[in-house]
Amino acid sequence: MKIAALYDIHGNLPALDAVLQELAGIQPDVIVIGGDIVPGPLPGQTLARLQQAGERVVSIRGNGDREVVATFDGQPFPPHMSEETQNIRAWVTQQLERAQRDFLAQLPEQVTFHIESLGDILFCHATPRSDEEIFTAITPQERLASIFAGIEQQIVVCGHTHTQFERQAGGVRILNAGSVGMPYADAPGAYWLLLEPGGYTFHRTIYNLQTAAQQVMASGYPQPQAFVEENMLQVPTAAEATDIFERMATEK
Repeated sequence: MKIAALYDIHGNLPALDAVLQELAGIQPDVIVIGGDIVPGPLPGQTLARLQQAGERVVSIRGNGDREVVATFDGQPFPPHMSEETQNIRAWVTQQLERAQRDFLAQLPEQVTFHIESLGDILFCHATPRSDEEIFTAITPQERLASIFAGIEQQIVVCGHTHTQFERQAGGVRILNAGSVGMPYADAPGAYWLLLEPGGYTFHRTIYNLQTAAQQVMASGYPQPQAFVEENMLQVPTAAEATDIFERMATEK
């Protein structure tokens, strides 16, 4: 079995289309969508594109998808949320049809597959116990061991922090697939992970950023310029993002 793991698309349809086009030549048996599908500039179109891709696409829920469903259902915003973030989430929610809301609401938090020579592989959004827990490439080993204690699978694939890396906690290999739509990396692109008998490889798909930027600017998204400049044309480096995430994890 060959599995492509596409995480944190964040409504970036041009990036998703580029990866799916590359996968047409690779022909994975399963495409796991690792959550945070819709929060971004082209949410409804992105979800529709995945649903058109057929039964080999298996999706799990991210914290962003869960929060969009909550807003769709009329739940109040958290008191600490900024007005800008509230406006963005409300706009994303308004782009979804009821059937799309229902699809997101029923997504599982994790799935497991088996690949010969790799063993059982658990796919979750952030960690096996939370869809928003933070760990990074430099998280202390003691805390990492606590997060992944009791995991029976040989490999855990996660995302949430948008940065490709791998770690080891006891007998568990941990792989962060990176982000298709909002990567934190040394160069722009769409980042994803391929697992197959014999090993796994981190990938970066290059796409036409200028054309993609035009799509985002025309989407009606509340902050299109910021999305284009900070997530497409330029991206935060992995080191910058790691420092921020580690501070966030320490403060909790």
